[in-house]
Amino acid sequence: MAKAVILCVDDEPVILDSLKIQLKNAFEDAYIYEVAENADEAMEVLEECQADTADVIVIVSDWLMPGVRGDEFLIRVHEKFPKIVKVMLTGQADEAAIARATEQANLHRCLHKPWQAEELIETIKSGLMQS
Repeated sequence: MAKAVILCVDDEPVILDSLKIQLKNAFEDAYIYEVAENADEAMEVLEECQADTADVIVIVSDWLMPGVRGDEFLIRVHEKFPKIVKVMLTGQADEAAIARATEQANLHRCLHKPWQAEELIETIKSGLMQS
């Protein structure tokens, strides 16, 4: 059986690198860690994982990205993949965007940049326990 996947979406490669390192340190080889630099790339990863019968179980997405904002992206994801735990990571999301993602995408939590690794890991663990 394929390993479950955690997908991180952010337009800043340094943020993606940090997330991947923190996730690997916490969960080691329990999951596959995928990254995408925008919403379109992330949707491609989701489709590829589905085709490979690998379940994406968590998405950690930035809010302020070129093209599609994180709340819009997570709403789109939720329509196709409602079981995925969705976490938004942001330095500047407005309250309306967070509320919209919570209502329409079943947002598990919004973390603010700069985040703490422990907070990220606990958020993912709590999201997985609820799913």
